[in-house]
Amino acid sequence: MKNTFGSNLSLTIFGESHGRAIGAVLDGMAAGVPVDEEFLALCMDKRRARGDGLSTPRVEADKIQFLSGVLNGRTIGTAIALMIENQNTRSGDYAKTADLLRPGHADYTAYAKYHGFQDARGGGHFSGRITAALVAGGGIVLGALKRAGIEIVTHIGRCAGVADTPFALNDPAALAAQAEALLNQSGGFALLDADAEEPMKNAIRAAGSEGDSVGGILETAILGLPAGVGEPYFDSVESEIAHMAFSVPAVKGIEFGTGFGFADQKGSEANDPFRMKGSNIVTATNHNAGLNGGISNGMPVVFRTVVKPTPSIYKQQDTVDYIAKQNVELSIQGRHDPCIVPRAAIVQTCAAALAVGDLLTAKYGMAWMEHPTSYRKEEL
Repeated sequence: MKNTFGSNLSLTIFGESHGRAIGAVLDGMAAGVPVDEEFLALCMDKRRARGDGLSTPRVEADKIQFLSGVLNGRTIGTAIALMIENQNTRSGDYAKTADLLRPGHADYTAYAKYHGFQDARGGGHFSGRITAALVAGGGIVLGALKRAGIEIVTHIGRCAGVADTPFALNDPAALAAQAEALLNQSGGFALLDADAEEPMKNAIRAAGSEGDSVGGILETAILGLPAGVGEPYFDSVESEIAHMAFSVPAVKGIEFGTGFGFADQKGSEANDPFRMKGSNIVTATNHNAGLNGGISNGMPVVFRTVVKPTPSIYKQQDTVDYIAKQNVELSIQGRHDPCIVPRAAIVQTCAAALAVGDLLTAKYGMAWMEHPTSYRKEEL
């Protein structure tokens, strides 16, 4: 099993959904980088469940405990190990159906790979619970990026058939204003159009009341990424972001900029003309989402992922008993989200932060962390 992401700035995750704790080890951070625990708590709050009919009734405190690498609010240059205790598990909910493969879950594939030795309680290491550790580690990098003038924000592009206002892909000033509005929001429901919130919540609750679930689309913008970042071919900006995006449970697709819309365009429509804006090179449009040849061109990077409906549903489903080797019907027990999209927004933001942090470290070393306001002076 591969639990580490990143070549220059790396994150290793550990733990299982119903184990004692989950956690992460973040390696490659420079010494002296501020670690704002209040900011991290806000990130964790955006991911946590609230027991409000929109997410699982399994509510956890998700308090981050630093085991190493942080002292007096700053990194000390060694690996940052952190832990989040699991305090609200109900493993008995899974005992009666332990031999039944849950459709849409990793039960069968995990059994095929680990031969029955995997921890199946609550999905074990494959549970969305593990993303709390990703947010904790990614949140540290997110704060460092902010100090370096790079902002990353995510909103719910669409959920349960209800659409939010999309990011202004071709208008950097309007996109910056949208990002600022999202950064000033609190809570776990990231939307640009306030009028979409209640219809979206009602649709999620309606699916939950039927024992079903819904999915959606998340849209992320990265602003302030300097030109020249990316390591083609295999560590291009798209490659690293997609690698992290697909590491988030339930993500099944990704597109950058105009994305699959390119299929219906001509080259004259898809290309982004270069222009001078003062002494800076910009593009008149941004169909390619700030990326050419896998390298950033200085324009905002915008990407979208599709998140499938939560596979844990209370409706009766066909499956098999993999011990008895026979067809059976399954009624899932336990506590589950009717929709994970709202909680996954901050997960996608922190996943993107880890990818961007790794790419920046490949180009600038630790300078972007140690000298966040001046690391690019030689290029200006």
